[in-house]
Amino acid sequence: MGYLVLVRHGQARTFEQDSDRLSDLGEDQARALGRFWLSQSESFDEIYSGTLVRQRRTAEITGDCYSTAGRSWPKLIHTPEFNEYDSVGILDKMMPALAESDLEFRKLVLEFEKNRSSPDRNRYFQHMFEAVTTAWIKGEFLVDGVESWQEFSSRVRGALKRIAGAGGAGRRVAVFTSGGVIGLAVQTVLGSPDNKALEINWRVKNCSLTEIIFGRDRYSLDSFNTIPHLDDPRLRTFR
Repeated sequence: MGYLVLVRHGQARTFEQDSDRLSDLGEDQARALGRFWLSQSESFDEIYSGTLVRQRRTAEITGDCYSTAGRSWPKLIHTPEFNEYDSVGILDKMMPALAESDLEFRKLVLEFEKNRSSPDRNRYFQHMFEAVTTAWIKGEFLVDGVESWQEFSSRVRGALKRIAGAGGAGRRVAVFTSGGVIGLAVQTVLGSPDNKALEINWRVKNCSLTEIIFGRDRYSLDSFNTIPHLDDPRLRTFR
């Protein structure tokens, strides 16, 4: 059987204009992961990440810890298949269109805008974002130029299937990715309904570990959303 660990990227600069970058705290989380894996003598045969900056940098910083310690770290393979779903398109294109046609959703948008600079902005954003992504995952409201749920799930499941089907007994693989990808992977392994993928996503912590044991025709969830490397409470974040 093979071993696959899905790593969510470290904390990004949410709500900033260039949000696809790690915050200083996100970089600290990635270094903590590298140090932890070294202390546990963890090794990998393959390392993947999506092409988003926050995903790549989390993998690179973790790998730098190995290089500094003189330990082997496989060449990082970038693939867009492990990129997050199109949250920018959902927010910039789908959300305004949905707000025009759905009064209840429009109220959520106005509440967020009113509280954009308040300490509770995450809570208002989450209410709004959960509503629009629920419509997205149901396929009830499609917008040109925004990746659909079907397209997203197909590319992620295809990438996981290719890793599992590559052969080689006992392969150890790490994938640095995002919460939506991890939620979909867990939903797929458990055989849960599609709407559970995003419910799982909301609970995925920054730089957390989700472990899957795989064979050619079988996946088993070994752990979900663990953070043994983030023993400092300051490093524990969701967004």
